[in-house]
Amino acid sequence: MNKKLKITDEIKKLSFEEALSELETIVENLERGDIELEDSISIYEKGVILKAHCEDKLKTAKMKIDKIISHPDGDFSSEPLDEI
Repeated sequence: MNKKLKITDEIKKLSFEEALSELETIVENLERGDIELEDSISIYEKGVILKAHCEDKLKTAKMKIDKIISHPDGDFSSEPLDEI
């Protein structure tokens, strides 16, 4: 069974920090090992969705980063940061 997981509107509203905090809580709960199997699967699936949301947020932020250029005349400008 290959189930396609989708980022819900509720998760889309989360900031990167909120989503990461929820993901950390999920990892802690799963590592504790005291959750029933069905609940573990459900929680794991939410974790996968949160991870994808965090990755999307990071990708968007990376695309917004500019490199600041200092010119000999003292002016500054910016251009997209080159890929690392």
